[in-house]
Amino acid sequence: MKIALLGYGRMGQTIEKIAVDRGHEIVLRVDKGDTEYDITKADVAIDFSIPDAAFNNISNCFYHQVPVVSGTTGWLDKYNEAVSLCKEKKGAFIYASNFSLGVNIFFELNKSLAKMMSQLEQYKVSMEEIHHTKKLDAPSGTAITLAEGIIDNHEAYTEWKLNDSSGSSLPISAKRVDDVPGTHTVTYESEVDTLMIQHKAHSRQGFALGAVIAAEWLKEKTGVFTMNDVLNIG
Repeated sequence: MKIALLGYGRMGQTIEKIAVDRGHEIVLRVDKGDTEYDITKADVAIDFSIPDAAFNNISNCFYHQVPVVSGTTGWLDKYNEAVSLCKEKKGAFIYASNFSLGVNIFFELNKSLAKMMSQLEQYKVSMEEIHHTKKLDAPSGTAITLAEGIIDNHEAYTEWKLNDSSGSSLPISAKRVDDVPGTHTVTYESEVDTLMIQHKAHSRQGFALGAVIAAEWLKEKTGVFTMNDVLNIG
């Protein structure tokens, strides 16, 4: 499979190594600031760029019928626009806030736990996410996905807020620490005990492997999909 890497930072370079190890060819590397490139040489594109570039990268793939997998966060105000364009151009698209296979299982566990805890008013929910200092957005896309999973399944919460637990808000604490790939913790706390679930990434390898697996799955498909489709869960 011929892969275009849209974004060639540390994640793009990790994806490249895993993709090559799995027998794929990297035919295009688009780094920050590159705007002129030929996407048509690729069978599929993997976008881990920056928020300001993501929508243009993804749209360019749709216009040229190149399936695209995106893990860039911080651009989701244009997500619905991207979905509409994908359908209009009969493209193929997977967006995920996190491509780690373990995190996607964690997403499902989080939703199930929120539904179980919804009737237990004595437990208050909070979240914490920790990432490396080069992480541009806060809270992380993964934390937002977790928060949305709780809000959709827990009667007490209608929105999330950064460092704010007022009213029906689910508080998210976002920390930035050198060389932390990503740690997400959901905590249910009462006067008598504390229940916690956590996913801790040891490296970027898990994110990169999941993105490559998603790209392998998406090739020659048409439509808008999620990692649940790739993993056949949910």
